[in-house]
Amino acid sequence: MVHPATGFRGTRAGVTAGSGSSLQGGEDHGSPLPRIRVSYWCAKGHVTQPVFLQLPEVQIPAVWDCRRCGAPASRDGSDAAGSEALEEGFKTHLEYVKERRSDQDAEDVLAGALERLRARGILPDELLRDT
Repeated sequence: MVHPATGFRGTRAGVTAGSGSSLQGGEDHGSPLPRIRVSYWCAKGHVTQPVFLQLPEVQIPAVWDCRRCGAPASRDGSDAAGSEALEEGFKTHLEYVKERRSDQDAEDVLAGALERLRARGILPDELLRDT
């Protein structure tokens, strides 16, 4: 039986001696970098406020995608009113991939993946063999 006055009370398994919570110790683990919240408005009036490191003004993007409708949002609300909103909403991962790769690229990637599976013995040679 463990005595109630033991030093292990309230600690987690695997904690080494002297490694208390950061709230308990006086050790300085560095200070957080300064951050700013920037507001963007889309044509539909939605406000998006991402958080950035405090950077020079020229390094903060002028346009950001609206989190609600996917339309381009600008830092100036009047610019957003003139921009056209996206009607189809957000693109899927597959749509982004199709923008970056041609059909031939996709076939080459698929053929390479199938060859690696066949070489490891996961996929039998007679299945999905190119004709």
